[in-house]
Amino acid sequence: MGFTDFASDTGLTLLESWLTTRSYIVGYGPSQADVAAFKAFKDSPTPAKFPNVYRWHKHIASYESEFSSLPGDSSKAFTTYGPEATALAINPAKAPATEEDDEDVDLFGSDDEEEDAEAARIRDERLAEYKKKKEGKTKPAAKSIVTLDVKPWDDETDMKELEGHVRSVEKDGLVWGASKLVAVGYGIKKLQINLVVEDDKVSLDELQGQLEEFEDHIQSTDVVAMQKL
Repeated sequence: MGFTDFASDTGLTLLESWLTTRSYIVGYGPSQADVAAFKAFKDSPTPAKFPNVYRWHKHIASYESEFSSLPGDSSKAFTTYGPEATALAINPAKAPATEEDDEDVDLFGSDDEEEDAEAARIRDERLAEYKKKKEGKTKPAAKSIVTLDVKPWDDETDMKELEGHVRSVEKDGLVWGASKLVAVGYGIKKLQINLVVEDDKVSLDELQGQLEEFEDHIQSTDVVAMQKL
């Protein structure tokens, strides 16, 4: 159940697969699940071998000063997260024989031959089905994770209403993530919010222009970080 370790290639391969379609261990923003997984690393992952793990590890490192304030249960171990179950493929021909196996050997081999033929037929059918699906599968959409600063006019601006306006913008290919308020000075705070966009569907310039139409609350917006997924 869950992740095993991040020291072996097996454990890192499992995490690499998990992060292929995710920006964080759970949810749409950094949490204690990411903190627990991050702290389980002894060394930084290799970008060439595990690009998704490297991207995630580098991104979570930027939150290191905020680890204690991130949402979630900090008492949970990193092994409680990840796939529901993992399985390593074992070649039956190389699997060690047990005493029970020896006792159940059919010396005539007829049943085993029938089972092997059936297993081969099922395998061939599944391979053919997989090949057909793969041939018809479109290339995954290119996505980016973006950190956006949204600045109010002054310290009297209602930041909850401001964030409500921001999240009210809905587009195909746009997913809003975690947010926080960051002090600017003179009692003014800006909203810093993460979002994931499909590059071919969402124009950041258009999105910023749409946000700035809420001119009673929003003075300006700035892209402060952007990373390809």
